[in-house]
Amino acid sequence: MNGAATTGAEALVEQLEAYGVEYVFGLCGHTNIAFLDALGRSDIEFVVFRHEAAAAHAADGYARATGKPGVVCVHVGPGMMNAVTGVASAAMDSVPLIVIAGDVPSYYRGRHPHQEVNLHADADQASIYRPFVKRAWTVNRVQDLTRFAERAFWTATSGRPGAVLLNVPMDVFSRRVDRSAVPPLPAPGLGASLEPGVAERVARMLADAERPLIYVGGGLHGRHRAALADLVEHYDIPVAHSLMAKGTLPDDHPLVLGMPGFWGLEFTNEYARGADVVLAIGTRFAETDASSWDPRYTWRIPPTRLIQIDIDAAEVGRNYPVEIGIVADAGAALSGIAEAIRKLAPDRRQRPGLRSRIAESRSEAFDRIAAFADDVQLPLRPERILADLRAVLPEDAVLVTDVGWNKNGVAQCYNLPAAGRFITPGGSSTMGFGPAAALGVQLGWPDRTVVALVGDGGMSAQLSAIPTAAERDLPVIFVVMNNRAHGTIADLQAANYGRSYGCEFRDRDGELVSPDFAALGRACGADGYTVGAPEDLRVQLGAAVGNRRPAVIDVPMVNEPVPTPGYWNITDIYAGGFD
Repeated sequence: MNGAATTGAEALVEQLEAYGVEYVFGLCGHTNIAFLDALGRSDIEFVVFRHEAAAAHAADGYARATGKPGVVCVHVGPGMMNAVTGVASAAMDSVPLIVIAGDVPSYYRGRHPHQEVNLHADADQASIYRPFVKRAWTVNRVQDLTRFAERAFWTATSGRPGAVLLNVPMDVFSRRVDRSAVPPLPAPGLGASLEPGVAERVARMLADAERPLIYVGGGLHGRHRAALADLVEHYDIPVAHSLMAKGTLPDDHPLVLGMPGFWGLEFTNEYARGADVVLAIGTRFAETDASSWDPRYTWRIPPTRLIQIDIDAAEVGRNYPVEIGIVADAGAALSGIAEAIRKLAPDRRQRPGLRSRIAESRSEAFDRIAAFADDVQLPLRPERILADLRAVLPEDAVLVTDVGWNKNGVAQCYNLPAAGRFITPGGSSTMGFGPAAALGVQLGWPDRTVVALVGDGGMSAQLSAIPTAAERDLPVIFVVMNNRAHGTIADLQAANYGRSYGCEFRDRDGELVSPDFAALGRACGADGYTVGAPEDLRVQLGAAVGNRRPAVIDVPMVNEPVPTPGYWNITDIYAGGFD
């Protein structure tokens, strides 16, 4: 086929097929329909959305579920700008995402054609993405399109994964180009391994420590579960996890302390403060996980000695000084350290009383849900909602959350089964992530039960996810924890200013109001349920799981804060307690 003429769009689609792309998520526009026409003659499915942010979140969810890069197609100007929040959310959580954006015709650049971004610099829409993508390419010649696309896929998936932008003037899609072989995508490497002797140094520090702790973040994936378990079980080292890393080891593992920081558990924060050596893997020590880096609450580094491993050199030592800083693949490093500690200390270590104290702390957290399993208050308390979810959902169900009780409460006190999965927007805490990301997760895992556990604010932010689920017959269950407010912020405001204003949904008479989300679901072609009695949720959840259809369950919920054993500096700011 070499030498035969084709269009840039057709060449790009052939390349996506060769790279194993199954779905492209996005919206149409006059700058990308040549690409969509070529896509429509391929085996790749185009998943049509009504808003670009939803398309980006769905591609993000698909990537998190499958490990494959998500691909998003958007239109020039307002189209690609609408997608900013979704693309940035993926970028901040190190999710591989390729954005293909149509642009104004190359030969009209600077003449301000329709929808050109031009107020600061002519036809420079790629600059909008540069603060958060790993790389942005603008294709000025059709001959460069497939070469730049190969670089985009490689860059998005190599090293620390992330989002990239391939910006394509619309005429490039339609220009003729000689068909040549698809640029091969290099096989992903194993990542940097530990240099000789480094694993032995780390093993020695852990072996000599009286109170070692391993702290894992979102950079340590579930596929490394066995290596992590091997290390911690051999030497009886407790494990704390960031929000993003919940489920890396099962919640019921006897050495899992849980989450530290603002929403963490008291015992986890206490143990972290007293640790003499911390091995941190694939985590950036985010503010909420570190109680605003205040040594009174979570991490005391120093005097705690820190070993930090990350694939991104910029994260090592960013928030705490390190004694050993290692730039390496988390899985390779973990395996090397586990092997080294077995050689150094071949006998299994037992730390008297540690596992029983962990079990006690974890039971206290999980019992907070169990204690409300039979609560008959309506609106339901959030703990009752989580208890019903845990009782009804299959063991391998996937919870895709937004922000608020649905994220923080689940991370803190929902006993996630070993086969289950928790997916949440960690880096940017994006409201509206859950409904749309759940669609991508369901496409990636078609046989699993996927629940979008969201607040009414988050559901309202991405209502367009419901018709897309119905049109594609995706059996996502949208569970709307409806407190008729941006509840977490309303609680925060009330706690610090004595009242809530501008954070609740009220009519002109001051009455709290809410859309009928169940009716909206039915109007879009999904099943719709309204919880009208305390026992309804379990029944409706069971029906939705069994029916395998898209469903919306509107759950009236009490607005109450998630317990916060840690500390967040913003409370001092509100109180004026700073210079």
